[in-house]
Amino acid sequence: MKLDFDTWLAVVQLQADYAAAVDSGRWELWPDFFTDDCVYKLQPRENHERGFPLSTLAFDGKASLRDRVYGIQETLFHDPYYQRHVVGTPVLRGVEGDGAIRCESNYAVFRTKLNGLSTVFNVGRYLDRVVRTPDGLRFAERVAVYDSEMIPNSIIYPI
Repeated sequence: MKLDFDTWLAVVQLQADYAAAVDSGRWELWPDFFTDDCVYKLQPRENHERGFPLSTLAFDGKASLRDRVYGIQETLFHDPYYQRHVVGTPVLRGVEGDGAIRCESNYAVFRTKLNGLSTVFNVGRYLDRVVRTPDGLRFAERVAVYDSEMIPNSIIYPI
């Protein structure tokens, strides 16, 4: 896969569609942004930089993402909130031998509780491995590396 303007634009669209889906609260859309054998992690910066595998959330495969969606919709009890992603322009870092695109983008997620003000919820960068599928570009790997060592008492929704 060549790194040209059309490829970059397709990555930008994938990121925008992802943010719109998770911000809409339509959680059933979330797994479809990934390949069947995907990896999704939410990991503290310190662990990532030191090469430690411990992550706040870690899912292997689309089936585990669907399980998380089920948990969000049916079993987890929490104060509901809205979230809104602001995602920076992706930087395409290169293409691997199998054609996968390595890219990176900064993000900020704001949270609004139903009876409160909006607050900064999570800030960091996405480290993505994106592949072309018959259905368009999908995340084979998405690692959200967050900057703060402190996070709210629970992270329910995908970052």
